[in-house]
Amino acid sequence: MRDIRVGAAQFEARDNDKEYNLARIAELTRRAVDQGAEIVSFHECSISGYTFLQTLDRQQMADLAEAVPDGPSTRRLIDIAAEYSAVVMAGLVEAAEGKLYNTYVTVSPDGYITKFSKLHPFISPHLAPGGGYNVIDLCGAKVGFLICYDNNLCENARITALMGAEVIFMPHVTGCLPSLMPGRGPVDKALWDNRDRDPVRLRMEFLGPKGLEWLKKFIPTRCFENGVYGVFSNPVGVDHDTIKPGLAMIIDPFGEIQELCTTLGDDVVVGLLTDEKLQQASGRQRYIPARRPDLYGKLVEPPPGGAAPVTRPGWKRTFDQGQATG
Repeated sequence: MRDIRVGAAQFEARDNDKEYNLARIAELTRRAVDQGAEIVSFHECSISGYTFLQTLDRQQMADLAEAVPDGPSTRRLIDIAAEYSAVVMAGLVEAAEGKLYNTYVTVSPDGYITKFSKLHPFISPHLAPGGGYNVIDLCGAKVGFLICYDNNLCENARITALMGAEVIFMPHVTGCLPSLMPGRGPVDKALWDNRDRDPVRLRMEFLGPKGLEWLKKFIPTRCFENGVYGVFSNPVGVDHDTIKPGLAMIIDPFGEIQELCTTLGDDVVVGLLTDEKLQQASGRQRYIPARRPDLYGKLVEPPPGGAAPVTRPGWKRTFDQGQATG
């Protein structure tokens, strides 16, 4: 891999306001490029909005969805990429062959490059799971994609690395949610509304077990155990009925947080990714070569009774409470 500067963004997206969200994507792309970024990544469903999707019925979701690459949002992303001479990555709801997907789109100034659909969607029963992994050559690097919950399963990151990924883009919408884990839970919206007068209190929430300390339990691990860079993007501020902590970051192949955004608002961090760290990383150079596939049969055994995989969050969705329509 050649040396490359990459940006990870965070912003307060508006539900079902694609025009506004794409304008923020354009502005933050400009900021990242001003710092030397060649690739700028945004969070899961950053174009459409995310958590509010749980309130939509099938028809409402279909009305929000777009084709990729021929839809208007993908065309607008290409315009942004061309304006700032950078690769841009962002998420939306895709309609394809009668199904709906949580899809992450990658474009360049020359046009559409690729897409990846979330393997483990859960925010809506109307979203279908993606069909597989995606690793591509991009700007002199091998890059892969895993969306939010996909990163919770170590198998997904390992397979993406085994397919040759040197960098995994990890768009999320996460943090500050109800949980049984000690110290976790939602953040009071009043703290967000008062962030200019009392930033310390809100930052303590975001950097503690509700936000960064929880993320550090697994995101850096995925990078360390596989010897890859991780590029984590996440919204900040109000996301439907939750407050999100942002914390856009770049994690190096040693599992160390190389760049971290602690801004209490829209911002982007840019980091230099180098082949030197990849060549030194234990995950890539020692742990992956030490694998014993002959012992791993259990990994691919079907569940007892042939049960289908189930992806569940640790908190109640609207339709779990019987309030959703459709």
